[in-house]
Amino acid sequence: MRAPAFWWKSAPDALAHLLSPLGALYGAVVARRIEQAGERVGAPVICVGNFVAGGAGKTPTAIALAHELIKAGQTPFFLSRGYGAQTPVTEPIIVDAATHDAAVVGDEPLLLARVAPAIVCADRVAGARLAAARGASVIIMDDGLQNPALAKDFRIAVVDGAVGVGNGKCLPAGPLRAPLGAQLKLVDCVVVIGANAARASAAGASVEAAAKASGVTVCRARLTPDADTAARLRGKRVFAFAGIGRPEKFFDTLSSLGADVAGVRAFPDHYTYSPAQLAELHAKAEEAGAMLITTEKDRARIGAACAIAVLPVSLETEEPGLFARLAHAALAGQRFKA
Repeated sequence: MRAPAFWWKSAPDALAHLLSPLGALYGAVVARRIEQAGERVGAPVICVGNFVAGGAGKTPTAIALAHELIKAGQTPFFLSRGYGAQTPVTEPIIVDAATHDAAVVGDEPLLLARVAPAIVCADRVAGARLAAARGASVIIMDDGLQNPALAKDFRIAVVDGAVGVGNGKCLPAGPLRAPLGAQLKLVDCVVVIGANAARASAAGASVEAAAKASGVTVCRARLTPDADTAARLRGKRVFAFAGIGRPEKFFDTLSSLGADVAGVRAFPDHYTYSPAQLAELHAKAEEAGAMLITTEKDRARIGAACAIAVLPVSLETEEPGLFARLAHAALAGQRFKA
């Protein structure tokens, strides 16, 4: 499902206020839950999550962190619950990008497995135990910031700078999974992705200001398109579609690269495309005289058989070497200082 638009308003509207009692109850339950002690599995666990429901850039952040850990001589394993798989993964699976598909393991693990071994399991403790048994020197947990089952040695919260925490309310009144203050108490670093990081929340202070007030360091970052692909797209007529947290981010990126965007189609996050829908998208692109293009995450769900272009992106911090220091702090289990 697509997140409701009222979540992302800078202040709560009438519907958000109506749902606020439910949001307060939900937030209080989660806030108590996330303070529980989790199990340890013999390898340090770095959690890359977010404060809100939906996408914020967790997977590119996890990948960037893994690259730095590999450079430091570590053997990172990714851990994911496999969101988007057609049936829950109840037993740990080591992802094979060559044979598995998104229907079995989810879309994000297929991207993670290109960088380092990735294990998928709804039972995060069981998945982490397998990673440790297979030689992981460190486990990068993609999502699960609010899941207390597995003990975390370092927590990174990723924030989409363009929307922050929306109206500042908890589900279902807003996008927060728990009150922001309760989550910040447990976070070691906040990574804000995007140019509008100072956007104010409903509480009158930006996520960045709230983090700093809690003594949490904020890192600024951006998603950078692959340079070769970007050069080929300049002046190219494209028809774009995406099923991610905020599809408009992808469409805006294409326009900023100088592509001639003839049309767009937005789908909910982790959307499963039917053959008929893919045929319709191809037809619309052909009708517009355009090349069909999507995101890497969408391409992972579709498979390699369809002729669809992809725009890869990677995470870059505004300060060179920042993620290398972040990786060092994470391994040491210390709250990060920029």
